[in-house]
Amino acid sequence: MPDTVITTRQLRRTVLLVAALNFAYFFVEVGVALAIGSVSLFADSVDFLEDTAINLLIAFALGLSAHRRAVAGKAMALIILVPAVAALWQAVAKFGDPSPPDPLSLALTAGGAIVVNTVCAVLLARMRAHGSSMSHAAYLAARNDVIANALIIVVAGITVWTLSGWPDIVLGLVIVGLNATAAKEVWEVAEEERLAAKALAGEDID
Repeated sequence: MPDTVITTRQLRRTVLLVAALNFAYFFVEVGVALAIGSVSLFADSVDFLEDTAINLLIAFALGLSAHRRAVAGKAMALIILVPAVAALWQAVAKFGDPSPPDPLSLALTAGGAIVVNTVCAVLLARMRAHGSSMSHAAYLAARNDVIANALIIVVAGITVWTLSGWPDIVLGLVIVGLNATAAKEVWEVAEEERLAAKALAGEDID
């Protein structure tokens, strides 16, 4: 029993630290994204806000029953879709004027995001063994963020070469796809947890 209490406490501390890191860098990215008019960076900045919400929800839900954790997991699957909607909105807004964002600012900000997200991914990697949809959601979010950050740096290089804003817009749509895939995976894991909780309680599986 003491080991379980210690483990839960450690998990809570970890996700709260990850939430703080994400919330801090959100302001950095959204400020730069708005200043240079980058769709991909804007979508990624909202991603940091999404990760903040997910990890705060994990910290709150650690003491809940398996059924309620499953419900929380499905809520997080919906939260993951928020950056996708934001990226779509920003991309559509730039269709009429696809001016390129500043490549240097794009690359440097994405580089900083990689550092933050890598630290978060390392902190959260061990949570996968916790076996809940919440830990799965946190890890998937951190993993996808690192991928998206690397792609933003690639887009910065392409922008230097093409002097076009379309690579940035296209990447914004790619980030939409990454988050939609993560949301689907988290929803499926949460559903498995819900069914397991019903089976444990001796209820019929619908």
